[in-house]
Amino acid sequence: MLWGSVLIYVLLAAGCFFTWKLRGVQFRHFGHMFKVMGTSLRHSSAGLSSFQVLCTSLAARIGTGNMAGVAIAITSGGPGAVFWMWLIAVLGMATAFVESTLAQLFKTRDEQGVFRGGPAYYMEKGLGMRWLGVVFSLLLIVTFGFVFNAVQANAIANAMYTAFDWSGGLVALALIAGASLVIFGGLRQVARVAEFVVPVMALSYLALSLYITFTHLDIVPQMLYMVVSSAFGFHEVASGALGYGIAQGMVNGLQRGLFSNEAGIGSAPNVAASADPVPPHPASQGYVQMLGVFVDTLVICNATVAIILLSGEFIPGGEVTGIQLTQRALEASVGDWGSTFVAIAILCFAFTSLIANYAYAETNALFLRLPEAQVKMVLRVGVLIMVWFGSVSSLPTVWAMADASMGLMALVNLLALILLSSTAVKLLRDYNRQLARGKLPTFNPDDYPELYGTIDENAWPSPTKREL
Repeated sequence: MLWGSVLIYVLLAAGCFFTWKLRGVQFRHFGHMFKVMGTSLRHSSAGLSSFQVLCTSLAARIGTGNMAGVAIAITSGGPGAVFWMWLIAVLGMATAFVESTLAQLFKTRDEQGVFRGGPAYYMEKGLGMRWLGVVFSLLLIVTFGFVFNAVQANAIANAMYTAFDWSGGLVALALIAGASLVIFGGLRQVARVAEFVVPVMALSYLALSLYITFTHLDIVPQMLYMVVSSAFGFHEVASGALGYGIAQGMVNGLQRGLFSNEAGIGSAPNVAASADPVPPHPASQGYVQMLGVFVDTLVICNATVAIILLSGEFIPGGEVTGIQLTQRALEASVGDWGSTFVAIAILCFAFTSLIANYAYAETNALFLRLPEAQVKMVLRVGVLIMVWFGSVSSLPTVWAMADASMGLMALVNLLALILLSSTAVKLLRDYNRQLARGKLPTFNPDDYPELYGTIDENAWPSPTKREL
């Protein structure tokens, strides 16, 4: 009911609404996303760089959704599901801009001097609804801290079994050992690992998919026609193949697309708030996270689409799905080593997703204002237990849990984004006004008297007060 009758329409409506409110920022300022990344390595000791934040958010985004999730979408909803993944990504770029800009605006410093923020924080400070922030925090801790980490572990275990015949129990022990080394180091350790692993694996996976695309150029037009025609039910009518139906393809495409790019769920803003951005303006992180959605779905997910649909391994109604389908497709195109490559890629992608998911959960656990040391220990132990659970559980059970918890999170977050959308629009206009004058966009809290008392002065000090 959540996905079939509620969330599909809410997501599409929200994406259209934010695209309209921001006057198509994802189209008008597409090139500016890359310009902002030109200064992404600069930061102070107080926060992470925009590049570290982008890599951490991509670590959470690029994982099972890009490799296993795309395969599930295609087998469950037909090739047309890919079209709906594209659509939700394009609209989701505007949603990502709003949520990450607001997360930067309402960020705060923790006891260690690290910036913290996210939906729970802008619900409390921007809306004055701490109770809603608490609800969101609990949903995120369950979703990202526990359920999604079971999903990542499940994909790793399946890939390792297919490639090396390793048991789920053995994989679980290895993952628990590796994850412990990282998550016990906190947010900065997670960012350092993500900053190294994500770019290397993403570029390697993309290069391999481009090779497959260029060696199958003659059937690329046929693949694109199959995706678009299947999205609207034309392909099945014309070919007599197994019909998936428009609704089935739409639901599966939007589900897997949302799981992959996470726009509107409220996950990426938790790490976007940790940045010390350059330009020093909340809207700059909005541009960075728009780029994150673009890279995740319209680049990495499309790489998996090309690998599967150009291989000839996709069979409508076939029993092979998930990461196994991606592995078989790559084997068909490049040989036996393809399965091993996918296993290594999903290990890196899903492992970095696992540790980034923990970072999101930690930020929200601290929002609850419980004893910090005890909360972190309980959360870390809980994450490791779910890693074991995911490694030895069945795929349908794990994905069903993920879909339900993710949907509830998205509904709560989208409500807050709509209520705060005017603030995001004002920030975007301020940023672009300064940019048009040839200035480095710099946020001045004095220009926002309506937000007095809601912005942390330690995060965004007022120039007037600095002079005094």
